[in-house]
Amino acid sequence: HVQLVESGGGSVQAGGSLRLTCVGYNLDYNNYYMGWFRQAPGKEREGVAASCSTGTSAYADSVKGRFTISKENAKNTLYLQMNNLKSEDTAMYYCAADRGLCALSDNAVDYGYWGQGTQVTVS
Repeated sequence: HVQLVESGGGSVQAGGSLRLTCVGYNLDYNNYYMGWFRQAPGKEREGVAASCSTGTSAYADSVKGRFTISKENAKNTLYLQMNNLKSEDTAMYYCAADRGLCALSDNAVDYGYWGQGTQVTVS
């Protein structure tokens, strides 16, 4: 079965950086579009960044210029580089995927596969 495993979360001070990693098992990143979502306590899950299988990407306005989504298909690995972190970035971050070449969607219902999440705390 498809499995997505995130890592790289942690606690940082405002202005700091983190890189999240999502490794996929039993799927081929060449045939899946992917995204990063986050959910803060008491808030709905929101799309942060999305990537086509080819690497074309899109971002939420709140993270444009600070976050970068990238992927290495040969390694079945998706990244989210987060720079200049702010307290409002504090959330559980999730990797998501679904079959298809491209969606660039920030809607969680468009993704059928999810990781377990990794916590990011900015103080």
